[in-house]
Amino acid sequence: MNRILNEIKQIIKKNLNEYLPEVKTSDLEEDGTVYYMNGKNGTEFDWYVNENLPSFMVFYNDKRNLGAVKLSIDTGGGVVLYIYGDKGNTVIKEVKTSIEVTENELFSLAVILKSEADDKSVWDANIDKINTDIDISDEKITEFKDSEKYMELMKNRMKLLNQMAYLSKKILEEGGKVGYMCRDEAINGNESGWSFMAGNEDDEYINDYKNIALVSVQEVYQLDPYIWDYIDNPVGTKLIRASSNEFEIDKNDKEIYMEKR
Repeated sequence: MNRILNEIKQIIKKNLNEYLPEVKTSDLEEDGTVYYMNGKNGTEFDWYVNENLPSFMVFYNDKRNLGAVKLSIDTGGGVVLYIYGDKGNTVIKEVKTSIEVTENELFSLAVILKSEADDKSVWDANIDKINTDIDISDEKITEFKDSEKYMELMKNRMKLLNQMAYLSKKILEEGGKVGYMCRDEAINGNESGWSFMAGNEDDEYINDYKNIALVSVQEVYQLDPYIWDYIDNPVGTKLIRASSNEFEIDKNDKEIYMEKR
């Protein structure tokens, strides 16, 4: 087995024994098997966007199948573990440690995991069943590196989700979808500059601060996921909803497509 994965297994085992001594191996999924949780985002996404590998998990062996341990390792070798007691319902310990490893070693492991897991549609699998004792080709390395430029777009959008925006309460409270979105200069680094309106507000409504909420872009995205493809548009952008799932530049020559959630 790959050295880094073996160390991950040992770290998990040590902390299980220390912080969950009452939990037997039979209480855990496949007697404490460690799973590589690439199924949510995939290896490339986590490496370039979140700057870590997908997490490694051990689960309780019951109907709810909640996590007992979650381990994350970043691109510099830093490790964070969360230990869950009460059958996975409560975080009882956060442990920070590290593995002595170069970024190149971790990068090589990421490429192998992408090749032997993601590329073969092996998701959230037992790490013992992923073939990591292989040499990686130059082609695979180049392919992985080339994905960085595509992930940069994703990284920028993920950052924007945590910034603030103005949201009409016709969307927030009355069930409308975003009909109009415009981006102005942000006042500070915590703001995105975006304003999201239903599209049927008049000036009197908009000028009353009680009708406008300050929320994260993430909250708007949860209400209307179709804004995702547009949130990295530059300052000065004005968009109207053109259909259920598309926006277009507002040229003041079309009516806004209005829709309820």
